[in-house]
Amino acid sequence: YFQMVDRIEALDPAAGTIRTTCQVPAQSPVFIGHFPGFPRLPGALMIETMAQTGGWLVLAKLRFARMPFLTRVESAKLRRFVEPGETLNGEATLVHDGSGFAVIEAVIATGGQKVASAEIRYVVGPFPNDTIRGAMLVKAREIGFPEECLHAD
Repeated sequence: YFQMVDRIEALDPAAGTIRTTCQVPAQSPVFIGHFPGFPRLPGALMIETMAQTGGWLVLAKLRFARMPFLTRVESAKLRRFVEPGETLNGEATLVHDGSGFAVIEAVIATGGQKVASAEIRYVVGPFPNDTIRGAMLVKAREIGFPEECLHAD
């Protein structure tokens, strides 16, 4: 299970900003081995949370005409552990969009404390197929993606 973003709290494609929330489950198979008797959200999933937050922003900016695919993570900093049951607040700002790629700067925090940050780069291209695009549209509506950002003009 890698769907990290539960809700889009604020999205402004024109300003290139987004805020999301993600509820870390109290129980998950990922905690069995990470770590036995000391469950913590893996750093890879913290980065995935930031990548998904930024990905939704890029999709909004592109109005679902093309899809961002994660290609690079730079300057990632993991500042503290994230425990089961915590709520993560994601924020991303678009710093580049064009020439077939997009770049965002992202942060996740919990309880007002920053837990991770990174610069994330995506290659932007056509949706591989209608099935993926359709599933993304369904998920977008489930998490509160603004309807006006779902369709190209």
